[in-house]
Amino acid sequence: MARGKSGRVVLEIDPDLKRQLYATLENKQKTMKEWFIKEAEGLIYGDKQPSLFDNSNNQSDIDNKNGIVE
Repeated sequence: MARGKSGRVVLEIDPDLKRQLYATLENKQKTMKEWFIKEAEGLIYGDKQPSLFDNSNNQSDIDNKNGIVE
């Protein structure tokens, strides 16, 4: 697939999937651009910037990283 240097992303998808996607985004009051940018940034930066609200970092994980053994 060709990759240009512009800021455009062009995809060919199933028309029914496209219709459903736009309908879902409309219900969430989001544009395709807003949704795509959020998803793309999450994919690219998600592993590098942990959420403050991520429950996967419980105290035992923190203790293990600091060398504390129960």
